[in-house]
Amino acid sequence: MKITKKIASKYEDFIFDWNYETYLLFGGYGSGKSYHIAFKIILKLLEERRKALVVRQVFDTIQESCYDLFCEILDDMRLLTTDYTEYKRDRNKVYARKSPLSFTFHNGSKIIFKGMDKPEKAKSINNVSILWIEECTEIKFEAYEELLGRVRTPIASMHFILSCNPVGKENWVYSHFFRKLNDDGTEDVIMDEERLYEAGCLVRGDVYYLHSLPTDNNWLPRKYIKRLDDIRTYDPQLYNVARWGRFGATGTRVLPQFEIASNARKFREAIKALGDSNKYFGFDFGFEESYNAVVSMAVDIQNSILYIYDEIYVNHVTDDKMAELPQMQMLKDKLDAMAEAGHNNAVIIADNEDPKAIQYYRQCQFRIRACKNKFAGSRLSNTRKIKRFKHIIVSPKCKNVIRELKDLTYKKDRNGNVIYDEFNIDPHTFSAIWYALDTVTVADVKHDFNSKAG
Repeated sequence: MKITKKIASKYEDFIFDWNYETYLLFGGYGSGKSYHIAFKIILKLLEERRKALVVRQVFDTIQESCYDLFCEILDDMRLLTTDYTEYKRDRNKVYARKSPLSFTFHNGSKIIFKGMDKPEKAKSINNVSILWIEECTEIKFEAYEELLGRVRTPIASMHFILSCNPVGKENWVYSHFFRKLNDDGTEDVIMDEERLYEAGCLVRGDVYYLHSLPTDNNWLPRKYIKRLDDIRTYDPQLYNVARWGRFGATGTRVLPQFEIASNARKFREAIKALGDSNKYFGFDFGFEESYNAVVSMAVDIQNSILYIYDEIYVNHVTDDKMAELPQMQMLKDKLDAMAEAGHNNAVIIADNEDPKAIQYYRQCQFRIRACKNKFAGSRLSNTRKIKRFKHIIVSPKCKNVIRELKDLTYKKDRNGNVIYDEFNIDPHTFSAIWYALDTVTVADVKHDFNSKAG
């Protein structure tokens, strides 16, 4: 069967190259990494009987990213079917299943998917000869080592493909593939990244390095590039990552776009202009060492701005006393008024791990429900969601929001690697913000473009 398909010239050699054990693809947003990796794997599995494993940190993100990407490419090649009867009848078809997520080829090849948020499931893999770790900077180095030990087969060559948008140089991907800091303070240069940025593609030992830019993707519209260029005005560090795909740009501060409102009148007018339909309320429960944190905010989706205008922050307070606080009663009255006006967002969204507390507040006539966005691995995805705002503007009266978030930084492990789902403090107001915005979609710079954007 002859297959004709256009690919970006940047990836022509990569698509057909299987001479190396490890392939590291990294670069700017929309540069086509994921698309061409998926296509490369499909071609190999059509040619040879192999099993490929695709891994991300959070399994819940795989279907809408990697799995859908394979579906799109196979459908474009006229190979995809979700009908098992059609698959059995037509030997050119590849059968896609959603439970469990997988693709089956007629020659016996398979693609399976795992999430490292449930590492015990990765222990059940066998006879895998191709491993793709998407967004490899999200997983921990220990998980990477576990995968290297688990993925093996005696009947075929082994290949490990890693892809990511680069993050800080504190990440294990940088120290493992570029520069390693020794215990005595000296540095071993594994790959000179500046040389790689200039060359675009280099090989060191058994590792194939490919660095790509958005302009390497022939399918990106000009407005996408402009969106990336606009990042420079509000987050220069992210700009170096998104536009130029360079390591060491993000630093360790979690919310570099965080700012305190300097003009009270303009701040109030901005929130008033957004109206009650754009207001959200989050509640993180606490008592002994942690705090009850209730945060009120308004969202300007069009301009990607989060306004935080009020907070309630107390501990050593039982639920009955909390419910009686004047600030809580004022919030309750506000939500009742919003509901009477027909606003569906007239509700406090709270931590789903304390259903007993939520039920108590309901009995006290508070409009409140459990959040939907707290699950294994959700800290990372929720943090990234809030980071998509171009500006986070906070009222000066929200002293605890400012104290917790203004200089919030990521934790580091004992080797100095940044842990992107752990922080230097336990920021209760940050959790309240996550919960409040659990149904709000914050546009990513990658949003609204097809999968060739990578």
